[in-house]
Amino acid sequence: QAFADLTELSYVHHAGNSPGIVDGASLSVIGSSDAGKRNGLKPRARIRAMANACGSEWLALTGGIDAANDVLGKAGMTAGDVDLVEFNEAFASTSIKFIRDTGWTDEQVNVNGGAIALGHAMGATGTSLVGTVLDELERQDLNVGLVAVSGAAGIGTATIIERV
Repeated sequence: QAFADLTELSYVHHAGNSPGIVDGASLSVIGSSDAGKRNGLKPRARIRAMANACGSEWLALTGGIDAANDVLGKAGMTAGDVDLVEFNEAFASTSIKFIRDTGWTDEQVNVNGGAIALGHAMGATGTSLVGTVLDELERQDLNVGLVAVSGAAGIGTATIIERV
């Protein structure tokens, strides 16, 4: 058993440190540069790498941390190569753990607030986080962003985008 010495599990997640579920929608148009040219579209960014991971089902919401580390490896990058990060703030404790475990700072992660401040638009999370980090990269005239999401049972996904 993964945590054989554990005799009690005290949860710290509650309405005060969890995001509200909100209405929302988002759209990202992803395609090749040839398709964009044919349709008169000007790209804002390119995807450098994507990764999926599955961490401990017992820790549940750490898959985004594993995916963030995996996507850096796939891209041949380090955390220092990333300017800004959007991490889906499912609960306050997951964001704290993400920052502690990855080495990014409060000035780099969810700089406009996470889901607790902005709300958690179920079904629109991934593309809204991509839009949020891209908007902020443009506002600050920075280049590289990482988006990471943790899900139930330890799953996670991460994507690195670069402005073009």
